[in-house]
Amino acid sequence: MVTAFVLFNVERNQVNDVAARLADIEGIAEVYSVSGRYDLIAIIRVPSTEQLAELVTGRMLKLEGIRETETLIAFRTYSRHDLETMFSIGLSE
Repeated sequence: MVTAFVLFNVERNQVNDVAARLADIEGIAEVYSVSGRYDLIAIIRVPSTEQLAELVTGRMLKLEGIRETETLIAFRTYSRHDLETMFSIGLSE
């Protein structure tokens, strides 16, 4: 599984519309509006780098209202939440 984070700058009056259209694309797990240098962050989870490339260059960047993007590909996951979930399997509360 390939995970990537895409940071977006979008046209000021289109943040909500772009976020909604991104969230409808298969492979985009989550979209967040954020403060700071970027307007939106999308989390992508797809089986292969080929599918990531198609999603980013073939589908996502064709959406109107996107001014620029930066794509970050994750190498490893470090998450206390994931470890806690894994070790709590089978435990009843």
